[in-house]
Amino acid sequence: MSKASQQNATTEANGISVIHTPAHTSGLQQVPQLVPVSPGGGGKAVPPSKQGKKNSFVDRNSDEYRQRRERNNMAVKKSRLKSKQKAQDTLQRVNQLKEENERLEAKIKLLTKELSVLKDLFLEHAHNLADNVQPIGTETTTTNPESAGQ
Repeated sequence: MSKASQQNATTEANGISVIHTPAHTSGLQQVPQLVPVSPGGGGKAVPPSKQGKKNSFVDRNSDEYRQRRERNNMAVKKSRLKSKQKAQDTLQRVNQLKEENERLEAKIKLLTKELSVLKDLFLEHAHNLADNVQPIGTETTTTNPESAGQ
């Protein structure tokens, strides 16, 4: 019996073929092999940041590990400071805008009062002018003493 005839391949819905081979005579349990169906892989794409990384154990006492940790710690500290500064800047801007808003609201009140006073003044003046104007047909002629003698 050839090895090819002993293998049994099945394709599942997720696009991966599972190849089942008969168990060895040593009594070990059979473990299926996962093989991509298409040449492109058929599964999820691996991000570039994860492609070149090794899954090996890193010695925590090594200089390389210490340097990476220090760089990472500095980056985290810098990121947190930047975030904190951004929050403080935003809070400061909010306070500036609140103060400006209060100042503008006070200016609106002042200008509204001024407008009201000027309106009243204008209406009073217009009313006085209307009272002083006489209709055209009711004008009285006054004689000017200087022109009458000449």
